[in-house]
Amino acid sequence: METTENPWKILGSEVKYQNKWIQVTQHEVLNPNGGPGIYGVVHFKNVAVGIVAMDEAQHIYLVGQYRFPLEQFSWEIPEGGGPLDEDTLDAAKRELLEETGLVARYWTPIVRMHLSNSVSDEAGIVYLATGLEQRTAAPEETEQLLVRKVPFEKAYQLVKDFKITDSLSIAAIQKIRLMMLEGEMPGRN
Repeated sequence: METTENPWKILGSEVKYQNKWIQVTQHEVLNPNGGPGIYGVVHFKNVAVGIVAMDEAQHIYLVGQYRFPLEQFSWEIPEGGGPLDEDTLDAAKRELLEETGLVARYWTPIVRMHLSNSVSDEAGIVYLATGLEQRTAAPEETEQLLVRKVPFEKAYQLVKDFKITDSLSIAAIQKIRLMMLEGEMPGRN
């Protein structure tokens, strides 16, 4: 018999760590087969937002930065986080302006995803932003960014060559490629 109901039983929970971005909770559980165990969950206090900023010539903007947890440099679409009670479109507009100095007239949601659902509840959304206008970037003090405008096909090749490894970026770039192949790109720039 198939069921979509929760097979886990929580016996107790304890917050082990938290800061203004995450909370880590350890749950004492009975697993789906009834065996005892623990399950650690990372709760994110923000929604991940990403932006594919595309101009009329089908160039997109990539942001490069050193990612502390990975101990390596990473090329990505512009992205950041918005508080759970903030409209994700407002957060995306803010992040695009902060990181690239761009504003966009048109916004289309293209991806909704969970980023690592075996250990966290982090959710993400990506928007396609078109009708771009350049303003002044204002990165946060924790960000040391490089910004590059590249042809979309080059960004797609970077995904294929494992040069872009960020999950939101991969999902977004592949979704744009699919939209192009299926003739679903919005007609405005």
